[in-house]
Amino acid sequence: MSILTVKNLKKTFKENIFSTEKKVLEKIDFSIGTNVTTGFLGTNGSGKTTTLKCLLGLIPIDAGEVSFFDGQALSKPVLRKIGFLPEQPYFYDYLTGEELLLFYGQLSTSLKLADLKSKVGNLLKQLGIYEAKDRKIKHYSKGMLQKVGLAQALVHDPEFVILDEPMAGLDPDSRVHVGELIQNLAKQGKTVFFSSHLLYDVERLCTDLVILKDGKVAYFGTVQKLLDRIKSRRQITYMDKDQRHTIFTESLIDCQKEIDQLRKKNCIILDVQLDKRSLEQAFVQITE
Repeated sequence: MSILTVKNLKKTFKENIFSTEKKVLEKIDFSIGTNVTTGFLGTNGSGKTTTLKCLLGLIPIDAGEVSFFDGQALSKPVLRKIGFLPEQPYFYDYLTGEELLLFYGQLSTSLKLADLKSKVGNLLKQLGIYEAKDRKIKHYSKGMLQKVGLAQALVHDPEFVILDEPMAGLDPDSRVHVGELIQNLAKQGKTVFFSSHLLYDVERLCTDLVILKDGKVAYFGTVQKLLDRIKSRRQITYMDKDQRHTIFTESLIDCQKEIDQLRKKNCIILDVQLDKRSLEQAFVQITE
């Protein structure tokens, strides 16, 4: 089953009526299956947020097709199955955190108030902001707003969760909480699609990737397949005349040859280790 299918998506913008059209998205093609967590990457200005807005009908598309749940067009029944956190959410700041989530829950679910309160409480506890449930939103920090925004995206128990920069503004401890929540969503059979600039989080949480470059899909596939493109290097650290040096070799044979040469020069080998491949290395190679 396909949760999301995007075909030949195109979008242009004009800064004003006198300017020429600027292509923001050009021939975007990818699909997302069930029960996967997909990272959505790209440099600033590559078109990630524009793509997400197009998917959800927040801005009109110029051309192409977007369908959900095996070919269904965007509609109210489809939207009921989707949870969304925008990059810069806006909430009624005179409400408390609990009141805000109860408001969204009453709009999007048919739960009885007691059951809804219990669900809201559990979400706030998972995200580590239960103690602030009676505090007005206007007194929340940026990180707390991100968390309550994530909670509103999940309060109606969606099948498909779309998050635009869910880790933005979070301290390391909060990132752990949000990461665990995303992992739990996957364990529950949910499908998650989220954009982020924090590549470490994407690498540890995602199975698949969509990478944009200049409004086009530069990569679509698994994280592991992308990492396999990068050759592992050996890192040799040594001392030569009281100076510390580090060199890299591409193969094990080259590493052994280099060590032999260094020992002939009476250098002291301090350390030899495998230079771990990372998503950051792969991302730079694709987008530079």
